[in-house]
Order: sequence, then structure tokens, then C-alpha cells
Amino acid sequence: MIDRAGADTPLAPSWEPAPYEPPTVVWDESASVDAAPIEPAYVPVAVDYPVSSDLSYDESSSGRHAAEQAGYEAPVTTIPATEPEHAPSHTASSMTMAEAVVAAEATIAPADPFATMEIPAVAVAAPAAVSFTKAAQVPATTVTPSGSTPPPTASPEVKPMRASSEPDVPRPIGGKTLDDHASFWGSLLGSFGLLWVIYTQLLPFTGRVGFVILWLITFLLMYAGVSAMGNPSQVVLDRTVAAAIRAGAMIVGLALASAVFFTFWKGIDALVHVNFFTQDMAGVRPTAPLDQGGIIHAIAGSLIEIGIAVLFALPLGVGTAVFMNEVGGPTARAVRTVVEAMTALPSIVAGLFVYTVLIVTLGVSRTGIAAACAIFVMILPIIARASDVVLRVMPGGLREASLALGASKWQTVRMVVLPTVRPGLATALILGIARGVGETSPVLLTSGASSYLNLNPFSEPMNSLPLFVFSSVRSGEPLFIARGFGAASVLLALVLVLFVITRRLARTKVGNR
Repeated sequence: MIDRAGADTPLAPSWEPAPYEPPTVVWDESASVDAAPIEPAYVPVAVDYPVSSDLSYDESSSGRHAAEQAGYEAPVTTIPATEPEHAPSHTASSMTMAEAVVAAEATIAPADPFATMEIPAVAVAAPAAVSFTKAAQVPATTVTPSGSTPPPTASPEVKPMRASSEPDVPRPIGGKTLDDHASFWGSLLGSFGLLWVIYTQLLPFTGRVGFVILWLITFLLMYAGVSAMGNPSQVVLDRTVAAAIRAGAMIVGLALASAVFFTFWKGIDALVHVNFFTQDMAGVRPTAPLDQGGIIHAIAGSLIEIGIAVLFALPLGVGTAVFMNEVGGPTARAVRTVVEAMTALPSIVAGLFVYTVLIVTLGVSRTGIAAACAIFVMILPIIARASDVVLRVMPGGLREASLALGASKWQTVRMVVLPTVRPGLATALILGIARGVGETSPVLLTSGASSYLNLNPFSEPMNSLPLFVFSSVRSGEPLFIARGFGAASVLLALVLVLFVITRRLARTKVGNR
């Protein structure tokens, strides 16, 4: 619009641009590129300004200036004008210069340099279908600005491919299958037959022990070969190792059972007589029949001697173990060294020590108390060492909990430590009794032999089961040898009974004490 604020202000054109319409983009699915005609945002309008001699110089100049500006921006288009009511008579057919300029400003918009630009239509083709499979995985790509280093990306994890499409089937480990039984018994019998032919018929070998050892080796080799025919290596290794372990346990069990069976078999003639358990050998000759005499004096002597030895060795051994674990210090280390060294002390050395100190030096006669002292020296390090091991494996949290509740050191040992390790202490006691009740050398040097019953350990010689077995077997008389094997059978049964009683006491609950 023209600013007419003042009379002296020359007329100056002003206009507002027409709104911009964006070009039309044509989607061409045939992927062709054509130029689409773009309609201009507006049509240039030509303006024809009438010339009148009645206009002043300033009005003519202003109108001419506006016309030049409009003509510079857009082509000139003639606009028909209607005669206003106040127009002079000599210009009835045309508008005045000022009104023509105003009309031009209302229709003319500033030239837009992009109005006449032809923008080609871009055809965008539809993207092709992309299918992804598990065999070809495309890793993700990170787009970074130019000149920058892309961040490191982890390589895609490649899972190992199975060699076979069959699923894993867990191997049964609970029960035995027909293949297990057939492989075991077939290998056992086949190895026995093969070794019998080679060992006894082809080679000049003899001896049962060698045959059993070679049979075990042959069986393991044949069992592994038979198992490898239709089983994987894990099954073969499992079967072979299990067979070797069971064979070792079987050998130990057979050795123990054979010793027990042989002892009872040789002494069965004496064991069937009641007088063998109720009478002594006072006035009975070695050649006397088995229905005369017995071993009651040896049984009583063994119980008295081992009872006295345990009476002193058990508290001292447990106390030594408590001192080494609960007190500690340099003295405890020295005591532990001495105990470990005395564990391997030969029995004859203990007997000689007691014989030299008590009998030779102090003049004590050969009695049951001397034999009990020799047995005490033998079983003390055994009980102390076994109790020390038991106290070491006890959880330390029990001690700490007792001390945290305000208990003293002695209360903790008496109320917490010892009741907790009581089964282990019972095992230590059993080991000590088993070591002392079968010792022959100490009692041979210290107690003396007697053929009558003596219940006083401080006077008179006192016989014992090991000493009676030793003297009977070396006599050379078959009947007396039978009594010796009978006494050995009673000794084995006595150890077994003591073991059962000790284990039963160890399993008693703390609340029943």
C-alpha cells in the first residue's frame, strides 16, 4: 500500500509476497523420470498507466517510478478501470495515476525467482523385498559423520554346528543293562579261561597268588576291549575304572575274610567246648583233650591290662590333642612332633623301655600293671594323633559362637568342642584298643606267663590272649595249637564287640546323655 501520511511525502510502492505453494511430486511406480509442468504461484499482470497533462511533476514522477518498479518485477498487464464518481470530466474513461498505482499494488506480487523454475518430477521406485535367513545374517552398520572413526562393533557370535542332527540322549547311570552284565561276566569268565590255559598249560608257572594277580590284569584288559566294541570312550573308561576300584575293594575284603575264616576254621574244634570259656589251664597238660582246660585266665588278663592302659591313655591323649589345637604355641608344635614320631614306635621298643625302667631300674616284678604300662606307651600316641586330626576338622564357627555368647575357653571345650567331635574320639579310642589288645612283645617282656587265673594286676604274673596264642602255637602240639587258634578267634570277636559298643555309644544323641 502507498503511504500517505504526509502531503510532502512522495508516493512509494510497497507489497506483500503471495503465499508459496510447494511443487507437486509425482510418484511414478514405473521408475521413470519425467518433467512435470509446474503451475506458477501467480500470473504476472501488466499495468498500463494513463498519461494526463493535468498531473503535476511530482505525481507523474511517483507514478512513473512505481510503474518502473512494477515493470521490473513482473510483466505489465492492462487493468480496465472504472470511472469513479469523483473523477474529472476529461478523464472519465480512465483512472488517475494514483488510483492506477493503488490498483496495481493490489494485484501485483513481488517476483519469485522459484515461481518459473521447472522442477522435474522424481520417480521413486518401490524397494525390492529383502528376506533374511539364519544362514546369512547381515551385521548392523553404523553410519558416522565424515572424518570420524566408527565405534568398534562386536563380531556376531558363531555357534558351533552339531556334527549330527540327532538330539543328545543322556546315558543311564542308575541301573545295569543287559550289555553291562554280558560284558562283565563274559570278560570275567573269558579272562579266567584264557589265563588258565596260558598260565598252567603253556607256561611253567605255579602259585595261586600270581594266578589271581594276572587274572585281575587280564580281566581289566579284556573288559575294556569288549566295552569299546559298542560304547563310546566315556563308557569304556567308566566301566574300567569302576571295575578296578571294585576289584581292589574285593581283594582287601577277601584278604580280611580269609584271615578271619582261617582263624575260626582252625580253632573251631576248641570253640565248640564250653569249658574253653570257663576254665583255665591250671594242671592241664598241652596234650590233654580239648574238653579239659580253657582260656578264662587269658581273657581276664587281657581285659584288665587293656582297661588300665585305656584308663590313663584316653584322658591324656585327648588332653594332648586339646592342648595342641586349642592352646597352641611353640610348645604345642614340639608336642605334635613328638606324638607323630611315637606313632610309628615299634612295640618291642616300648616293651624294652618299660622293662628297663620299671623292672630293671625300679625293681617292679613282672605283673599285670607292668604290661598295662607297656600297652599305655603304645596306644597313647595313637589316641592323641587321631584326636588331633578330629579336632582340626571341627568347624571354627562353633568355637567363635560359643565365645561370642560369653563362654570361657574351658566351657567352650567342655560343652561345645568335645561333644561335637565325640564320634571321632570314639574312633580314636577304637584304634588305640585295636593296637594295644593285639600286642605281644610288650606283654611278653613285662607280664610273664601263667596258667591260672589272676585278677590282681599288682602281684603275680598275668597271662593275656596274645601271649597265650604265642605260647600255644609255638608248642608244636596239635591240640594245644587248636587252643591257640581258638584264643585268636576270641580275640578277634572281642575287638569286634568293642568296636560295636563304642560306635553305639558314639551315635547316642547329646540330649540322651
